[in-house]
Amino acid sequence: MSGQHTIGRLLRDRARTTPARVAIDFDGELTTYAELDERSDALVAAFVGRGLRRGDRVATLTANSPEHVVVFFACAKAGLILLPLNWRLTPPELAYQLEDAEPALFLVQEAHEASAAATGWKYERLSGKGDSHRSMARVDVADEDGLLLVYTSGTTGRPKGALLTHANCFWTNLSFDLTAGLGGEDIVLQVLPQFHCGGWNVQVLLAWWKGARLVLEPAFEPARCLRLIEEKRVTTMMGVPAIYLFMAQEPSFETADLSSLRRAVVGGAPMPESLLKTWQRRGVEIVQGYGLTEAAPNVLCLPPEEAVRKQGYAGKPYAFVDVRLSDEGELLLKGPNVFPGYWRNPEATREALDEDGWLHTGDVAERDDEGFYRIRGRLKDMYISGGENVYPAEVETVLIEHAAVADAAVVAVADDQWGEVGAAFVVLSSEASEEELIAHCRASLAKYKVPRSVRFVEELPRSAMNKVLKSELLARLQVTA
Repeated sequence: MSGQHTIGRLLRDRARTTPARVAIDFDGELTTYAELDERSDALVAAFVGRGLRRGDRVATLTANSPEHVVVFFACAKAGLILLPLNWRLTPPELAYQLEDAEPALFLVQEAHEASAAATGWKYERLSGKGDSHRSMARVDVADEDGLLLVYTSGTTGRPKGALLTHANCFWTNLSFDLTAGLGGEDIVLQVLPQFHCGGWNVQVLLAWWKGARLVLEPAFEPARCLRLIEEKRVTTMMGVPAIYLFMAQEPSFETADLSSLRRAVVGGAPMPESLLKTWQRRGVEIVQGYGLTEAAPNVLCLPPEEAVRKQGYAGKPYAFVDVRLSDEGELLLKGPNVFPGYWRNPEATREALDEDGWLHTGDVAERDDEGFYRIRGRLKDMYISGGENVYPAEVETVLIEHAAVADAAVVAVADDQWGEVGAAFVVLSSEASEEELIAHCRASLAKYKVPRSVRFVEELPRSAMNKVLKSELLARLQVTA
């Protein structure tokens, strides 16, 4: 290999150093580093033998699985680009991404074959098995070659394929290690889906780089996660706040043995103070952060010693990452973790990356005197009420601080007097009224930020990464208007 920072080399080096260590524990099915290296080599031989060439895409439709990990490393070694599709999407949504990416091969887990068939694309059963009788052809893979093609959630408009290179993945994992690292003796619980960037680049690849053991789950199930922490002696994990909320709401949370869990990494949104204290009370360090797919994804990190003093902040930049604020308050960043662009979409790439290589995140932030950054909200989420900018994330944080609120989301609705006002959707954990919650907001927020209405719902619609789908909430308002 010509590339010194390629992800295939990461596995080869680790398998040579600690071949007998367990790389993956999948419901008791153990895969050592030597086995993972050998199986991915055999799959490279099969890929090359059937004519796949450097730069070709390999699409997958599967839940988290060891077989998918084998495919990932085979792609890394063969210079192929893995396109992990979101199995929660509808066939038309899947078909759009397949048509856009034009994969040379489409591998599907048996459970998702019906969805694959409905796309009209030819597919094969995902097995993770290759040609062990054929010697693996060495492919010249460069650091800047594509490795992952991850489509954005598409909450507005058509999804765009963010192309991440080997170098992007190498540097984001190195920066994570320098800030919130792990070691070869760690046992890492992975519940984030492998069709998202965080399913590879937040703890997971670093775990394999260091020779740690990964407890891999096909999906997130809160009660099972609590059992696994106890049974497998899990030392660290990563999730969005909703994952930790759902686990804390389990009846078994208070009695679960969490003594092995030294650190929990949180991303996607700030962790509410009440939830933060719930986990800290159980002796778990909380590392909060901020990232986005286009940055592979790590950008900001708040270490555990600052979790309470700087509650609500996303932290300071990771190593090798430079950030600044535009005149409009938009967070911009630059570094070796920043993607080269969107797949076959130069116009969108030009909008995201300026001439000097700064990535426009679309998130509005503020920086305090100590250099800590707080994310105020999305530029596109921001609405204007009576001439004043309102960021829903700020209002949501206040709502969640109420003892009776388990979850909350705020969207903008048109208003004849003020232009736009906020409408809150709230999930309750105990009894509370609309008037009570609005009064709670008035005590902490300027009048123009207080939501005009509160609607109580059983749960908030969420994406596969547990981000609230505000487009669905807006659609509910339109239906009932």
